[in-house]
Amino acid sequence: MKASQFFISTLKEAPADAEVVSHQLMMRAGMIKKLGAGIYSYMPMGLRVIRKVEAIVREEMNRAGAIEMTMPVIQPAEYWQETGRFEKMGAELLRIKDRHGRDFVVQPTSEEVITDVMRQDIKSYKQLPKNLYQIQTKFRDERRPRFGLMRGREFTMKDAYSFDRDQAGAKASYQVMAQAYRRIFDRFGLTYRAVAADSGAIGGDLSEEFQVIAATGEDAIVYCPGSDYAANMEKAEALAPAGPRPAASQAMAKTATPGKATCADVAELLGIPLQTTVKSLVLATDQTNEAGEVVKTQVWLLLLRGDHDMNEVKVGKVPGLAAFRFATLPEIEDHFGCQPGYLGPLDLKKPVKLVVDREVAAMADWVCGANEEDFHTTGVNWGRDLPEPELVADLRNVVAGDPSPDGKGALAIERGIEVGHVFYLGTKYSQAMNATFLGENGKPQFMEMGCYGIGITRLPAAAIEQNHDERGIIWPDAIAPFTVVLCPITPDRFPEVKAAADRLYEQLLAAGVDVILDDRGERPGAMFADWELIGVPHRITIGDRGLKEGHIEYQHRRDSESSKVDAAGVFDFLKGKLAL
Repeated sequence: MKASQFFISTLKEAPADAEVVSHQLMMRAGMIKKLGAGIYSYMPMGLRVIRKVEAIVREEMNRAGAIEMTMPVIQPAEYWQETGRFEKMGAELLRIKDRHGRDFVVQPTSEEVITDVMRQDIKSYKQLPKNLYQIQTKFRDERRPRFGLMRGREFTMKDAYSFDRDQAGAKASYQVMAQAYRRIFDRFGLTYRAVAADSGAIGGDLSEEFQVIAATGEDAIVYCPGSDYAANMEKAEALAPAGPRPAASQAMAKTATPGKATCADVAELLGIPLQTTVKSLVLATDQTNEAGEVVKTQVWLLLLRGDHDMNEVKVGKVPGLAAFRFATLPEIEDHFGCQPGYLGPLDLKKPVKLVVDREVAAMADWVCGANEEDFHTTGVNWGRDLPEPELVADLRNVVAGDPSPDGKGALAIERGIEVGHVFYLGTKYSQAMNATFLGENGKPQFMEMGCYGIGITRLPAAAIEQNHDERGIIWPDAIAPFTVVLCPITPDRFPEVKAAADRLYEQLLAAGVDVILDDRGERPGAMFADWELIGVPHRITIGDRGLKEGHIEYQHRRDSESSKVDAAGVFDFLKGKLAL
């Protein structure tokens, strides 16, 4: 490709609404252009990156035995109604009507459609296993689209779905995909972690996320430096403290804490460690009738150590709390006789269901609210001042330094960007949609399913967050828009410079190298600034003085300075650099 024939549109400044580095640099490098909130046009430079991502994904999916197909972006709602997700999925699912008033959705994923395909065609166990995938446009109506392609509304995803005759086969298919994903991300040349994850709204009980490590990542990744343990924050288990609970050593007392409504403020006032305080979180669950009217509300009190944060995913797994919400102020006052800031499990006006975090269940002489404004209770102990807790659960986010669940050291935390996710689904969708086959025993059985996603358009943004400097993007070779850029200096004035550039260009093209020749006639400074911003990994500069001295200049995008290369041997030099 010659630059004069290509579409290059760089900006000196990023748009004001570009918050993160990848958004700023993709806009400045002319890779994307904003059309609406969370909706972008992929410009030729950016599309080249996306196509390279797709090619690697497609090669490895095919290698793993998956079969490519395409499913509609617009899907009839009836399939989503079969599984209940039409109602349950919430506002992220874009619902539309056609001219006849029939309901449709703009697909965010395609479990329902692929299950319908398979229930039509799979009749016997002899037809299984099967794994089908697509690389297709998706839409999720994000409440607050931001960070460019990182959290856009329209995006491209590779989604695959495996179908097996039994659980053992499904888990084997899952492992095949998990290994294929590792090969894919290895080929991208990115630093990543595969972490155990919660399955969320997709469902299932076996799940891994693939996270590109980046300081700007939205997700917290928990890992043990001394072992292979890794999980996302939602999944990471906080172990119960080792050893028996200490014996009570303080008398319980009602203590004045005027104006101190947070655990941190109370600890500072009383001169005690924050770790000896307990915070009270009040939740509620509603029981409804067939008309959707609330007929009964249950109020719950969760106790966590004052320096810990509630993990909503873990709380949602506590029996009875799957559909919890935070209690309203009237509900809190009705049960505690007090507003938040001074709440505790003692002297309640009405009973609540108590759930205690593992850490709190092992504490002695702790401090909590007294259910009276400007007062807390100190020296509280289980078994003496309160009955032993009946429901103890892991309710909190882990923190760095917590013991690893595998017993091989302490946990550490880093940031990551989720770019892939693999799930074992079981029969969640096949049962809901009656997708069966005849087993070896001649009886109908539900298909066992897995699903596997990769964020095709999110990956370039994640790669930039991990690979950039003050000059612009630094692409890994595998997904760079161009692998090599040739920069002849004033070729219109020096025919030998133009001839050398054209000759090397033709050699690289013949060798299958993705090369661009900058023949725009730009000044060297402006030309170099463009390619450093765009992030092409290998740059060759050809000048009249250097040719007369028998050399040209090579600079990798990560290098601070160029190096001289023998002009006659530059092609062989590049072949070595590119491992051709």
